Amino acid sequence: MGDKVFNFAIIGCGVIAPNHAEGIVHTPNARLVAVADIVEEKARSFAQKYNCDWYLDYKELLDRPDIDIVNICTPSGLHPEMAIEAMKRGKHVITEKPMAITLEQADAMISASKEYKRKLACIFQRRTQSVFKKIKEVVSQGAIGKLILGDAYMKYFRSQAYYDSGDWRGTWALDGGGALMNQGIHCIDLMQWIMGEVGSVFAYTRTLARRIEVEDTAVAVLEYKNGAIGIIEGTTSVVPGFDHRLEFHGVDGSILVDGERIARWEVPGVELKLEPEVTVGSTASDPRAVGYRGHMLLIQDMIDAIKNNRDPLITGEEGKKALKIILAIYKSSKERKEVYLDTL
Repeated sequence: MGDKVFNFAIIGCGVIAPNHAEGIVHTPNARLVAVADIVEEKARSFAQKYNCDWYLDYKELLDRPDIDIVNICTPSGLHPEMAIEAMKRGKHVITEKPMAITLEQADAMISASKEYKRKLACIFQRRTQSVFKKIKEVVSQGAIGKLILGDAYMKYFRSQAYYDSGDWRGTWALDGGGALMNQGIHCIDLMQWIMGEVGSVFAYTRTLARRIEVEDTAVAVLEYKNGAIGIIEGTTSVVPGFDHRLEFHGVDGSILVDGERIARWEVPGVELKLEPEVTVGSTASDPRAVGYRGHMLLIQDMIDAIKNNRDPLITGEEGKKALKIILAIYKSSKERKEVYLDTL
């Protein structure tokens, strides 16, 4: 497979799809051959820009035997059906976050991956950034000592017009949640990746500023399985929107992150050295500012995983972890009690 060109298709030509398309076209041995969207103008204009074929029915796209990998960029509630259908047709799948909106759906996707022997990868592109890889490394090595606190503050802004821009946005059926499920999930994934698994949550979620079904404001107290505790604050209702802040505290040191930048590095005996990389823009008030580099790295990882018959960097099992935390938060708020993740 040394010089094999891998043919990609994208289902869903919305806000995040260009990140996938740019990631594909900037990857050696990758070629975007087709896209699908139920809105003809979106599909046609996207295909014209990237010089590929377009379809209105994603199942017609999946009929093509020349497609190796399908990138799913549709509303969250549609990911499971499309991912399973693609794997059933012999395609490997890269799905946007969240991979699904229920644990049953996520499990069905993971089962399909095993049954049809196809790779399933989830997009959590911040895991590819050198800043977070470095934090993961030093925390895992015990450089800040026994973990005490792990906090995430995600105070973003999304206007009512943003939610009105797609009839799926802000709905339980297709968005699966609000400020946490759509925007906050990236940082929630980073927190559990770096701090360790979450054992339980107690939370409040509210819809305070937007005309939507789901939450625009949420606060949760976490207890990690390693005994550390922490806070998650997530919102899309604050003006003008602020970069997220992540804080990691151990008995011997602390690391504070502001946006994609390390604001404090109090790690005894460890100098802060990061690999040079393209700066990622702030998504505090613009979801399109993230750039395509992280997507490109996960696309390259999928190709390498297929070539070497290994798991992708972010498997379905990994993609499910942040989803489980968020669903536990929703359950806690609804039932007004502490929820233990192992019971879900």
